[in-house]
Order: sequence, then C-alpha cells, then structure tokens
Amino acid sequence: MDKLWAPWRINYIKNKKSKKCVFCEQKSYLLFKTQHSLAMLNKFPYNNGHVMVAPLRHIGKTGRLREEEALDLFRCLNRVISLLEKVLRPQGYNVGINLSAAAGAGIPGHLHIHIVPRWKADSNFMPVVFDTKVISQSLDELCRQLKNAQSKPD
Repeated sequence: MDKLWAPWRINYIKNKKSKKCVFCEQKSYLLFKTQHSLAMLNKFPYNNGHVMVAPLRHIGKTGRLREEEALDLFRCLNRVISLLEKVLRPQGYNVGINLSAAAGAGIPGHLHIHIVPRWKADSNFMPVVFDTKVISQSLDELCRQLKNAQSKPD
C-alpha cells in the first residue's frame, strides 16, 4: 500500500464536525476582511492556493446579495487573484460558485466563491491513477506569504 503524507488532515479526522458556519465562525486562515466580504484559504484545498471569498452576511443565494455586497464580493475576488499572482504565479484559475447542496455546495447556507489556481502541470498521474491530489505547501506557510504580500506594493 502506498502512503501519502498529509499531516493537516488529522485535525479533520479527529475533530467532531462543527455545525457552525466556517465563514461566520472559523477565521484561522482568514486573509482579509472588507466592509461586506472576507477571503480565506480553504482548509481542504483542491489545489495549492485555493481561496474562498464570501459575503459577511450569512446568505445562501446570489439573488439575496445587496448591490454593494455583490460589488464588494467581486472586488475581493480580484484582490485575491492579485495576491495569488504575486505569491504563486499561477497560469490560470478555476473560479466558481456551487449554489445548493445538489450542486456540490459543502456549505449551502453561506454563499461563497472558490478561486483555485491552476498550472499546466498540476494534473499529473496522481489524481488519474491513484485518485489522490498532492498539495505541495502547508496552509500556514501560504497564509503567511499571502498576508505579507498585501503589505507590499505591486
């Protein structure tokens, strides 16, 4: 049997699953907050640098966003992409919203946008052959780098 070392997963396995909303309660990988939105690293990323942006208000549908919230949310999305450009220099992005549990939303009650950096070589044999994704950087290290990049001019 092959083994993949992923020590950050132990907290997920051992801890009792919280019924609290991660966007309302969990701020361990918070990158920044604005008047209406927040940006945070995904604790269980699809790829290195996977960030989520969400409105501060706990709503589940895009149609419930006020105009100023929608504008702020997309400004946050652009700010995240700028930070990722500085720190990780990806070649592209997958950006998406899963609306409802049927559409794949893990947190259907709180609208959020996924920003997943992509590189030409990030899909290698591991996901295809072993159904395993390798994340090459710790969340703590990446969080520090992204926070530091915010204080540096472009």
